[in-house]
Amino acid sequence: MGNKITRSISEFNNELKLKGFNVFQIESDGNATRIYSRKDFYKICLTTGQSVIHYADKSFDAEGTILFFGNPHIPYSWETISTSYVGYTCLFSEEFLKSDRSESFQNSPLFRIDGTPILKITEQQRAFLSTLFQKMIEEQKTSYVYKDDLIRNYINLIIHEALKLQPSENFDQHRNASSRITSVFLELLERQFPIEDTEKPLRLKTAQDYAKNLNVHANYLNRAVKEVTGKPTTTHISERIISEAKALLQHTDWNIADIAYALGFEYPTYFNNFFKKITGTTPKSLRT
Repeated sequence: MGNKITRSISEFNNELKLKGFNVFQIESDGNATRIYSRKDFYKICLTTGQSVIHYADKSFDAEGTILFFGNPHIPYSWETISTSYVGYTCLFSEEFLKSDRSESFQNSPLFRIDGTPILKITEQQRAFLSTLFQKMIEEQKTSYVYKDDLIRNYINLIIHEALKLQPSENFDQHRNASSRITSVFLELLERQFPIEDTEKPLRLKTAQDYAKNLNVHANYLNRAVKEVTGKPTTTHISERIISEAKALLQHTDWNIADIAYALGFEYPTYFNNFFKKITGTTPKSLRT
């Protein structure tokens, strides 16, 4: 049974990566959330039930029908409370949505870390939005040559409908701000890995990169992380990069220059110096 589930998840992830898009219905049989390991996809959920959603440094008690927007660059988690939980989920890559509006899309109040990703939905709105999700589910099964364009239109329609709605005010700031922002940072750090493609190098490399992504000052982030963990932000980043470097050196046939580039180093010599400073040895020594 375990192997069957693993294969099913693997097939789902491979299909998602290939198409850059997937939409499915959340059944009421207890499988409230589909497990998928892809962390580089945007997510839109229309759900009915009771849950608690943790998004960046905020938490939200959700009851009834909500519309949720997940950004792959902002850590979030979802605790389902009610036994009956139904709705729809749409996953899509930034490349799939490919639009001249990409910049405004990234800065949308629905996807920004300081935005409002959760909206309370009335029964009338739920009926209309459900129709859009159903149309996407039906369309992805067809062989219509322009179905991707049609699905993009449905996604944009959902986004525009959401932008017209009033944001939810049921957010609670995490009581221990340092603890929450630290957990958000650590999860965001982990989301950058594993590195799977030499053509897609590490996106966030410095403490400033993470602070900007989390919409906080770098000094504030560092103080919070050091207060909670005893180590500064840069140390966590360096240790995680070294851990990934070792895995790539030992388990791939990529040359050292490619590994250096994939980990965000402009030149292999920079990577060699960084690796030796942290580990006391050279990257080449792990290849012997």
